[in-house]
Amino acid sequence: METAITSEAVSFEEFKNEILNDYKIGRISRECSLLGRKEVLTGKAKFGIFGDGKEVPQLAMAKAFLNGDFRSGYYRDQTFMMAIGALSVEQFFAGLYGHTDIDFDPMSAGRQMGGHFATHSLDKNGNWNNLTQQKNSSSDISPTAGQMPRLLGLAQASKIYRNVTGIDQTLFSNKGNEVAWGTIGNASTSEGLFFETINAAGVLQVPMVMSVWDDEYGISVHARHQTTKENISEILKGFQRDADNKGFEILRVKGWDYPSLVTTYQTASQIAREEHVPVLIHVQELTQPQGHSTSGSHERYKNADRLAWEAEFDCLAKMKTWIIDNNIATTQELEALEEAARKEVLDGKKVAWTAFTTPVKSEQQELVAVLQNIANQSENKVFIEKFATDLALIKEPIRKDILVTARKVLRMVNRENCRASLATWIENYTAKIQPKFSSHLFSQSEKAITNSQEIAPTYDPAAEEVDARLVLRDNFDAIFSKYPETLIFGEDSGNIGDVNQGLEGMQEKYGELRVADVGIREATILGQGIGMAMRGLRPIAEIQYLDYLLYAIQIMSDDLATLQYRSAGRQKAPLIIRTRGHRLEGVWHSGSPMGMIINAVRGIHVLVPRNMTKAAGFYNTLLETDEPALVIECLNGYRLKEKMPTNLGAFKTPIGVVETIKTGTDITLVGYGSTLRLIEQAANELESVGINAELIDVQSLLPFDVQHDIVKSVAKTNRLLVIDEDLPGGASAYILQEILENQKAYQHLDSAPQTLTAKPHRPAYGTDGDYFSKPSAEDIFEKVYAIFNEVDPVKYPNLY
Repeated sequence: METAITSEAVSFEEFKNEILNDYKIGRISRECSLLGRKEVLTGKAKFGIFGDGKEVPQLAMAKAFLNGDFRSGYYRDQTFMMAIGALSVEQFFAGLYGHTDIDFDPMSAGRQMGGHFATHSLDKNGNWNNLTQQKNSSSDISPTAGQMPRLLGLAQASKIYRNVTGIDQTLFSNKGNEVAWGTIGNASTSEGLFFETINAAGVLQVPMVMSVWDDEYGISVHARHQTTKENISEILKGFQRDADNKGFEILRVKGWDYPSLVTTYQTASQIAREEHVPVLIHVQELTQPQGHSTSGSHERYKNADRLAWEAEFDCLAKMKTWIIDNNIATTQELEALEEAARKEVLDGKKVAWTAFTTPVKSEQQELVAVLQNIANQSENKVFIEKFATDLALIKEPIRKDILVTARKVLRMVNRENCRASLATWIENYTAKIQPKFSSHLFSQSEKAITNSQEIAPTYDPAAEEVDARLVLRDNFDAIFSKYPETLIFGEDSGNIGDVNQGLEGMQEKYGELRVADVGIREATILGQGIGMAMRGLRPIAEIQYLDYLLYAIQIMSDDLATLQYRSAGRQKAPLIIRTRGHRLEGVWHSGSPMGMIINAVRGIHVLVPRNMTKAAGFYNTLLETDEPALVIECLNGYRLKEKMPTNLGAFKTPIGVVETIKTGTDITLVGYGSTLRLIEQAANELESVGINAELIDVQSLLPFDVQHDIVKSVAKTNRLLVIDEDLPGGASAYILQEILENQKAYQHLDSAPQTLTAKPHRPAYGTDGDYFSKPSAEDIFEKVYAIFNEVDPVKYPNLY
């Protein structure tokens, strides 16, 4: 059996020490899994999903993983993280307990359950670290195969850095020599995202190494119910490259065979790193000693023969036998090493628990003292002392216990003089603790969108009106010239310059890597963007139509929207998603599911420009910031006429700021996107009957009217109508809540606030389909007229 561990010449003593160190890491990881399960079952932790049974292949992967490389993985990769020096025993248990201090749980500051790993791409101020000088792990997510699209982009970034000139690579790449390493359980290869990513990686030819940990089960379901032929590498044989066709290199290896694993991973690394060819490693015959998670036992679904096989072929047991058989160490030496590993894990667990509980106990004692002081001033002394005593007796309190007690006592003293001190304590405590759970939904760096300043477009006095698409096209030209790290890709984006020719001529000018056509695969278009943005590039991922965004909404929601939040501000992906939508023709090209989108992607800005100059200004703004955003261009606006600005690439549309298009005194009309043109028409027609409407363009749904300008309008007009082409209860309900509840516009209203939306179905085909499905100018006119009929039926008699 081959025993070479690295390609470099080493002495036997160095060789021995390296192997024993690997075995020790594997044993520490296994002990963490075993003890971690006990911590869950005794109630100290809430849920556990561990990496036992996968230790040895992860040790081999770690050996081939170099500085600058990225992992996009599976929630069982704890051994790998330990082997690259990115996870200690104390940090493992801090994550299991949910420690909210990032210095103790650097993976997520307690925001994710254990098993979800990340390294810090950013410093505490949100600035990039030097990613080439560290081993990197993108922040994990739980949705099965959800890590796959991002993996594609992480790998593609190396291809861009290797082949596109002019980009400052200093912090991000060493001439594209980095590999993106993916991991997944064999059952999750059944997901469509896995196949979509595998196909895309083969087409793009990117340096990606994909490991499938195969233990024959997906929770309790055997591989025969998961995969054709029960073998993922077998059914992917068609992806194997040959002399005439590009594709994957496909490797198979036993998950318990340590030397073969090391050789296999070194081979895969070399192929991907040097040739930029994707590699699939099918790691077979793995085990899962404790079953899927702490929510159940695998004895329920594995028979006696399978359990006996798993005991014999446990990867650490086989590695131990191999070490002894090759005279690298004795049984006694390995047993001593195992005992030391157990002690190290137990000690680390105790340190982590103490660090987790100490600040909470201090807060517990602080409140007890406050309550005792209040009790001495209160007529409810006996009851308050009981609350204080009960709180003090909680041996292992959590912050919920503390705040629940305080808030219940506050009710008791609400009419007493001592109320103020307790209310102040609760407010101060909440202000201190809430950010531990709620911060970093958006960037808090100097490049946050909130720090961006508007720059208006400028025009020559004799500026001619042109097709609006040309404003976009020429602005993209300015962007690509100004920012060499910017690239755009999507269906039909390259050769023909997108379906509406907003990118006309850009591929010819900037090349196929920067302005690229891609296949029909929306989820991995998003994934390309996420991964490349995580590595310092500024991608613009184009989804051809707004309706098609539904294919990618899961990736947007679970991965991109949560990235800064779930990493507590230590990772970012400032991806711009470009699409087009709103009113056109038919069920599948004119949907406007804005309510669904804005409620699925909190953490991504959602921008709805009414014309192409506004859209171009949004792109210019976003490229100077570090936050992700979705820009929805008006599909029926590309051939309308707009003036060509002289400061292309420089003017900036403000984000979160509304614009008053028409001033008025009688009613405030609020809308966005293509429907605004119909609102303008209706507003002009309302003038003929003496109704002077004020018209406001929302411009961005997330964030929404941060300056609260709409309530200022309502204070003047005392009436409000929200017009929206989304379905009833969609974005219009969100807008109404923002205006009435957050801006408190209800106090200025003389009439009931109302909405006018599309019918509760997809828009029908054709011009008549649009007219009878979505708000028309006549609908808007009559809705406003009806409001004034209620106000003054003599002046505005019923139309019907």
